[in-house]
Amino acid sequence: MITIDPGRIAAAALLLSAYAGMCAAIVRSVRRRSAGATGGGDWLVAYASQTGTGEYLAGQTAATLRAAGLAASSASIDTLAPGVLSSGRRILFIASTYGEGDAPDSAARFASKLAAGGSRLDQLHYAVLALGDSSYANYCGFGRWLDETLASRGAQPLFGRIEIDRGAGIEAWQHQLSHLAGTADAPDWSAPPFQPWRIHGRQLLNPGSAGAPVYLLSLAPAEGGMPAWEAGDLVQVSPPSDPGQPREYSIASIPGDGRLELLVRLHVHADGSRGAASGWLCEGAGSGDTVALRVRQHSRFRLGANAARPLILIGNGTGIAGLRAHLRARIAAGDKRNWLLFGERNAASDNFFGAEIAGWHRDGLVAQADLAFSRDGAGPRYVQDALALRGSQVRAWVAQGAAIYVCGSLQGMAAGVHATLTDLLGAGALELLAAEGRYQRDVY
Repeated sequence: MITIDPGRIAAAALLLSAYAGMCAAIVRSVRRRSAGATGGGDWLVAYASQTGTGEYLAGQTAATLRAAGLAASSASIDTLAPGVLSSGRRILFIASTYGEGDAPDSAARFASKLAAGGSRLDQLHYAVLALGDSSYANYCGFGRWLDETLASRGAQPLFGRIEIDRGAGIEAWQHQLSHLAGTADAPDWSAPPFQPWRIHGRQLLNPGSAGAPVYLLSLAPAEGGMPAWEAGDLVQVSPPSDPGQPREYSIASIPGDGRLELLVRLHVHADGSRGAASGWLCEGAGSGDTVALRVRQHSRFRLGANAARPLILIGNGTGIAGLRAHLRARIAAGDKRNWLLFGERNAASDNFFGAEIAGWHRDGLVAQADLAFSRDGAGPRYVQDALALRGSQVRAWVAQGAAIYVCGSLQGMAAGVHATLTDLLGAGALELLAAEGRYQRDVY
C-alpha cells in the first residue's frame, strides 16, 4: 500500500501549504518530492463506509487532489497494510458512523487495533471527515473517536475535524481540500440527478399483520430504458414533501426481471401522519405521478469475489428485499449453494415471498431455508435462534468457503446474529471473515 518518504522538508511544506496557503507552485513542487506507497501517491484517502457514501466521497476527494497534479489514491480502511499509520505522512480519513456511534463493519478491525495503542504517530498529518446523522445520540461517534485517538498518539491535524449531517456541510471539506491542493479547480462532486419513475404495481404483502403494512412496489423509468444495477445495490428516493433528505431502500429484483422492485414498510407517526417517503410510495403516489429516484451502487453488499462461494443469507422484515435480489441473481447464474435464514412475526401474514422461496427450495435452487416467526410460538422464535440451532452446519459451510450476508434491522436481529456467529465461530474467526469480505451487513 503506501510508502511515503519521511523527509522533514516535505512535511514542513505540507504544514505551510495547509495553514499559511502557500502558492500552488510551491505546494506542488514540494509534494512531488514525496514518494507514495500506501496507495501509490503523495496522499492516501482512507474511508470507512457502510453503505457507500464514504467510498463515494473518498473517490471525489482523491480526484480533487489529482486534479491539482498531486498523486492521490483512495482505499477502504480494512485494506490498509499493517503499520500504515506509523509509516504514512498524509492521510485523509472519511469515517462513517454506524448505529449508535459504532465503526462501520469495514473499520471494526482497524478500530480495535488502533484502540489497543502502539507507537507514537508524530510523523502523521491527517484530517477527518466524519459522516453522521444527528437524529442518533452518538452523532459522528466513530469519526470523533478516530480524530481524538489519532491526536492522542501525536498525529498532527491538518485542520479541525469536519462533520456533516446526512450529507449537509460537505462544502467545508471541499474548501479545505482546495487549500491543501493549492487550487480552486476541483471536479464536480454532484451526485447523479434523480430521474422520474412511475409505480406500475403496488401490492400489500401482509394483510392482517400485527405489524405495519408492507408493500411490494414495481417501478420503471418514466422515460428511457432501465438502468443497470447489481444485486445488493440501493435506490434513493426523494419524497416531494422532503426533497433534501433522500431515503434509501434495498432493491429486491435484478435487471433481468425487467422491473425495479422495492419492499417498503409504511411508517406511521404517533400523530397518524405518514413517513415522507414511505407514505408517498405506499399511499400517496398515483398512476399519473412520478417518483424521483436514482440507483446507487452499494459495493460492500454486492457479491463481487464472493460470487463463486456458497452463500448464507440472514435477515428479517423488509431486509428480505436485498437477500431476495441475491437469490434471484444466484439462481439466474445457476448457483444452488444458497442458504436462507429469515425471521418475521407470523407465518400466516408476514412470510414475505414465502411461496417463491418454498418453490426454490423444492426445486433445489436454495439448498436450505430456515424460517423463524416470533409470534407463532412454535419453532425458533428469532432468526438468531434458528441460526444457533444450525451451528454445526454454519461451521461446515464456512469451512467450505461460504460468505455470510446479513440484511435487516440493526437492533435486535443484526446484533443477535452477530452474537450468535461469535459464539459459533469465535470472535477471531468472525473478525477474519469480515476482513476477507466474507461477512457483510446491510442493516439499519
